[in-house]
Amino acid sequence: MLVVKIGGGAAIGAEAFARFAADLATLTAEGQQVVVVHGGNAEFSALSAALGMPPRMVTSASGRVTRYTDRATMDAMLMAYCGKVNKTLVGALQAAGVNAVGLSGLDGALASGRRKAVLRGTEDGKPKVLRDDHAGTIERLNLDLLRLLLGGGYLPVLTPPALGEGGVPINVDGDKLALELAVALGADGLLFFSDTPGLLRDITDEGSLVREIDAAAPEAALAAASGRMVVKVEAALGAVGRGVGRVVFADGRAERPVRRALDGEGTVVRAAGVAAETAP
Repeated sequence: MLVVKIGGGAAIGAEAFARFAADLATLTAEGQQVVVVHGGNAEFSALSAALGMPPRMVTSASGRVTRYTDRATMDAMLMAYCGKVNKTLVGALQAAGVNAVGLSGLDGALASGRRKAVLRGTEDGKPKVLRDDHAGTIERLNLDLLRLLLGGGYLPVLTPPALGEGGVPINVDGDKLALELAVALGADGLLFFSDTPGLLRDITDEGSLVREIDAAAPEAALAAASGRMVVKVEAALGAVGRGVGRVVFADGRAERPVRRALDGEGTVVRAAGVAAETAP
């Protein structure tokens, strides 16, 4: 079992989806079961701006940056993530001969959790207490539908949001969704794809790739991470700590992206106590 998380950066669009689809078509033909999780942040931001709702970013006391998601913003998220991005990726997979099915965390209560209705932090340097936030955390997974689809030869393509109380959609982190699925499914591998070659020591220099992260000593990797990569590194460390066989940060812009990642191209997260030469 392989869980593939495709990031939602602007550089990972229809052309990149076609490359992923071709790669996954070969892997699934070889008998590999795959679950895909994708983001959609660039499309979400563009749509929100077009609708006159530019993203509102709030920084917590710990320095984490979170998008404020009120009801209107959640509607835009549903359109971008569950609509355009999900169906574009499903279409690319179908064109490559992969019988993909697009789903969100709401469908079949695949991912459900608790909504945190109040968001506290600073926005543009000013203290804020924002209510009616639709962000939340994943607390439960229901794998019945996934197992049914996988057993029938389908490739599930999942996206946030998740299901909140009363049927309210909640904005959850896609990397954490991929992590929880990989752990629950007993995945052999979890691959995170973004618009960089992997974890970079200097975000402006693609030659500063960190080739390996030792889960026994993650401080250097966390120090090198910034922005969204902090969440990704934490998710990767959590994955190897909970038994996922291999975790790789890889380049979603590359040809044959999945094969390259499985061959160790990118940043490989090595479980504590595993010798370097056994890392993928």
